[in-house]
Amino acid sequence: MIDLSRSPLEVAPLLLGAVLRHGEVALELTEVEAYLGPDDPASHAFRGPTARTQVMFGPPGHLYVYLSYGVHLAANLVCAPDGTAGAVLLRSGRVVDGAVVARRRREGARRPGSAPVPDVELARGPGNLGRALGLVIEDSGAVVGQSPHGPREPGFALADGRSGQVELACGPRVGVSLAHEVDWRFWIPAEPSVSRYARSPRAPRG
Repeated sequence: MIDLSRSPLEVAPLLLGAVLRHGEVALELTEVEAYLGPDDPASHAFRGPTARTQVMFGPPGHLYVYLSYGVHLAANLVCAPDGTAGAVLLRSGRVVDGAVVARRRREGARRPGSAPVPDVELARGPGNLGRALGLVIEDSGAVVGQSPHGPREPGFALADGRSGQVELACGPRVGVSLAHEVDWRFWIPAEPSVSRYARSPRAPRG
């Protein structure tokens, strides 16, 4: 089992290769980003708890789900000790079970007549990952149980998978304008489901 009471910087690399299941769909996590709460100006918890971010200050092992850019639902796994905000953004994954369901969810949000979504893109990027899992905003605060088998249940289950046994790379986080220079994004090298790096145009240079 992954000790989610540790710092997001310690937990994030361990999540690579782990399998997150929600009902019929399971993803092998291939890209994540660590956010350190009040010590991290890019974190939603930087200014303290709010009605939306309160879950990040609670016990580890819960989901923090938020609406990104008013369009996409993004999932974060809350970690760090109870009372200390911290979370890992689940950026990308590779669908390992339930691909038909994940594809239906992804393509249901696309324009009619669009080309089919390639397998490697079903859960590439936080919004696509959330859609493939069938997330709703009410999932924020849901418990993520840890199971060696990841049972087919309505809730969320995290299984170790290849956790701790994969090569990894690290680099700057995607699209953040504050604390943009820290190498707190982790991914599996050469994994095609990993998203492309995009520097925020608002991030200072030099």
